[in-house]
Amino acid sequence: MTDALAELPLRTDRLTLRDYAEGDFASVHAYGADPEVVRFMNWGPNDETATRDFLARTVATTREEPRTNWELAMVLSETEELVGGCGLMPRRAAAGEWELGYVLRRDLWGQGLVSEAARAVVEFGFARLDAHRIYARIDPENRGSIRVAERLGMRLEGTFRQDEWIQGEWRDTRVYALLADEWAAARPG
Repeated sequence: MTDALAELPLRTDRLTLRDYAEGDFASVHAYGADPEVVRFMNWGPNDETATRDFLARTVATTREEPRTNWELAMVLSETEELVGGCGLMPRRAAAGEWELGYVLRRDLWGQGLVSEAARAVVEFGFARLDAHRIYARIDPENRGSIRVAERLGMRLEGTFRQDEWIQGEWRDTRVYALLADEWAAARPG
């Protein structure tokens, strides 16, 4: 994992993906407190305490040895403005299984930024973290997130019925996943 640290920040055409910092509070709170942004999340909308707790936890994970949590701040390269997050969380680390998650400020939806960030993070997971399987848990009504998973080449593995209590109601979850050999076979070159 130490070798993976040398790879940060990750850079794409329009984004820099870097570790969160305690000074990111205002930007993180702007999207984390937006009810529409967190509509399909099992967290939020955040009050200030929840945002501060998230940042403290996430910043602390950057100092773990070995590091296991790779939640990264999504920053527009041109303006250096933090607009969301994208990362990998360990689920069955011994099996090389990671969960992909992402969130983006609402005024930037529909511009392909999440797909761009997710592609970089998935590549990082397979190339630097030796992931075997990366998956995403997505609400069936979250069409944008489903499109991101499909663009990455993830396949629908199944639907868990009413398995998440989200925003005051039981919600279904679809699981989309990708294996390392599938990712390698789909890459050009």
